[in-house]
Amino acid sequence: MLRSVFLAAAGSARMERLVSSAPVSKGIVKRFVAGASVDDALRASRELADDGLGISLDHLGEDTLTTEQAVATKDQYLTLLGRLREAGLTPAAEVSLKLSAVGQKIDERMAYDHAHAICAAAAEAGTTVTLDAEDHTTTDSTLEILAELRKDHPGTGAVLQAYLRRTEGDCRELAGAGSRVRLCKGAYAEPESVAYQSALDVDKAYVRCLNILMSGEGYPMIATHDPRLIAIAEDRARWFDRQADEFEFQMLYGVRPEEQARLAAAGHTVRVYVPYGDQWYGYLMRRLAERPANIAFFGKALTSRK
Repeated sequence: MLRSVFLAAAGSARMERLVSSAPVSKGIVKRFVAGASVDDALRASRELADDGLGISLDHLGEDTLTTEQAVATKDQYLTLLGRLREAGLTPAAEVSLKLSAVGQKIDERMAYDHAHAICAAAAEAGTTVTLDAEDHTTTDSTLEILAELRKDHPGTGAVLQAYLRRTEGDCRELAGAGSRVRLCKGAYAEPESVAYQSALDVDKAYVRCLNILMSGEGYPMIATHDPRLIAIAEDRARWFDRQADEFEFQMLYGVRPEEQARLAAAGHTVRVYVPYGDQWYGYLMRRLAERPANIAFFGKALTSRK
């Protein structure tokens, strides 16, 4: 029930105003978001890289409604990649990109062109791009654009959401040699017709998808904080004779840092998803919906508002 409440809040302008005006919000956001600027993103990336962790940077902003906004987002990524290269932070740091942020809902061709420019800049900087998943209405478009991008930039990563009923099929399609696939549970409010609703069904779907990816020839990126799923992933890696450089774990910035350190110390590749930018509200609400501990933390902070 709480998950549904927070997913609904992600789309509520009234709730956004309330949360943004709360004095405690800055402290809460700081826990999950690196900051508003490229400098903040680089600082967080340096700290994580010094701890032996990989990074995937996401410039927050998916409510792109104009061509000007799409161009500005593209330019932000080009600037970020240039700065990462100058700082010597590639290839430890890659970037994650929401196609909606570069105009997917306005013009799919424009979104492709912007994404292609970002992929080219990433290649020049010595790193790569992963296309983030969004709500189910964008999945076909995103996978079509991914296929086009991979013609020139085969290392471009995909993200699949286990709670979507279609995802097992998508895993089979994307489990080929060299294919980087991030598998996450899913963080958007979706109807029962397209997505599993119960936590148990989502977990079962995650494991089925994990088995497909681990048994394939691609590079699985296991995005979860769930201890049971992490243990299952470690077991499947052994079962399918995956070496340490043949898959990785991914976790969110500010969530279970001790587990991130443990996995890295055990020899696993661990990449931290680091968001930055001032459009943090929708991202934060979905993160809180994913994990009860995050909801409790946020709720306690809001109730202490003076």
